[in-house]
Amino acid sequence: MAPLAQMKLLISLAQIDGRVAEREQFYIINIGRANGFYPDEVEPLFDAYHELIVPQDLTDDEKFNYIFSLVQLMKIDERMYKEEMMFCSKIAASLGYDQQVMFDLLLHVKATPMSAEETAALKELTKKHLVS
Repeated sequence: MAPLAQMKLLISLAQIDGRVAEREQFYIINIGRANGFYPDEVEPLFDAYHELIVPQDLTDDEKFNYIFSLVQLMKIDERMYKEEMMFCSKIAASLGYDQQVMFDLLLHVKATPMSAEETAALKELTKKHLVS
C-alpha cells in the first residue's frame, strides 16, 4: 500500500504545474520499479487525479523516504513553484515533521543522484524535525 500511495503523491506533485515533465515521469517510474511495479502499471497513474492520502503507520525511515523523494522530484526539473513547496510542506506536516524540515531538505537535497552517505546524513539531520 505505502509504495503505491507514495507514487500517487509524487504524481500529484508532478501535476501541480500543469504538466508532467519527462524527467519527472522517469523518476516516478524508477521509484515504481524499485518497489516492484512495472512501468506499464505506473504509466496509467499519470492520467488520473489522486486523493492526497498519507499512510499513518509509516516508520521514521519510510517518512523520510516519502519527503525526500517529494523534494528530489520538486527539484528535478530545476524549477520550483510556490505550489510545489506548499504541497511538500503539507505532506511533511502530515508525516509528522515540523515546518523547519523543508529548509534542511531544500538546502541539501540534490536533483541528481545522491550517495548513500549524503542520504544517510540528511536522514539524521531531518530526524530532529519529527514531532510525532
